[in-house]
Formats: sequence, structure tokens, C-alpha cells
Amino acid sequence: MTETQASETQASETPEAEILDAEFAAVGEDAPSASQLEEEGDIAADYIEELLDITDLDGDIEIDARGGRAYLSVTSSEDTNLRLLSRPDTVNALQELTRIAVQTKTGAFSRLILDIGGSREARVAELALLVDKAAERIEAGAESAALPPMSSYERKLVHDIVAERGFSSESEGEGRDRHTVITRA
Repeated sequence: MTETQASETQASETPEAEILDAEFAAVGEDAPSASQLEEEGDIAADYIEELLDITDLDGDIEIDARGGRAYLSVTSSEDTNLRLLSRPDTVNALQELTRIAVQTKTGAFSRLILDIGGSREARVAELALLVDKAAERIEAGAESAALPPMSSYERKLVHDIVAERGFSSESEGEGRDRHTVITRA
């Protein structure tokens, strides 16, 4: 992705960019520029490519930048064991390792998102089901419905899904216990 495309993408997602700015401010850093995101993506792609070589798996790597984050997507047109790497816990662990590799090379905080074999789409579908079940509880008379703890990225996705469904949500708790609570709008 060119710097212009990354800048246009970033500018078109102002609310997310504002949230991202707050996330980076919380760790004492500025949100990354388009060239920094491109560098993050390249470093992450090299890291994942090396992992795929070591594990003898085939995969195509696509780099993108959206909303102030570098996105790395690994897909395969063949029926490979790539699906073994696409389990949610495995993807999250690999994402953290990849972020560490990026941070080690750049010296800057990374919010890189890694998707392996469509794992992120599958997780969005799971989150949508959680929101739907919570909405059913509220429709049945519950004042609110709390979802399990999840990452800030997943909570952001949940907030978006909740808003689409016409409900309200907010994050509560601290650290690993931070979760989303859904209420009527």
C-alpha cells in the first residue's frame, strides 16, 4: 500500500483514528505515520514469512494499513496446514510475537493486526453471535448483559456491532478483566 492510500484510509476513519490516538497516548506515543505503518507491515511480513518457511507451510502475505494500524493477512490457495495456525489463541500468540519483532526493529509501539486463514472474519462472526445473544437477554427483560473479557481491538469490534444492532455499550473493568456491557440505547 502506498503512503497516499494509507493516508486516505486513515483520514476516512476519523472516529477509529481518534480512539487509536488515545490508545497510543496511553502508552506515551503518537499514532504511527503511513510510512511507519508500511515499515511495520514489511517487518511483520518478513517475520511471518520466516515462520512459514521454518514450519514448511505455504502462504500468501498481504499487507494493508487501516485506521492507524498495519494489517497482515496470511492466506493460502492450497489445502495446507495453515488452518492449524488460524486457531484464535494461536493467531493471538503469533500476533504478539510479531508485534514484539516489529517493536524490536523499530523501537516503537505496534498495534499490528494479524489474520491467518480468515481467522479475524471468523472471530467477528463469533463476536456478532455473542452480541446477538446478549441482545436477546436484554429484549427478554435484562437491564444489561456483560460479555467476557477481551482485547481492546475486539471490544472496539463489539462496540461497532452493538451500535449496528441499536443498543449501547461501554467497557468496564481493568486490565485482563476489561469487558463490554451492553444496554438498551
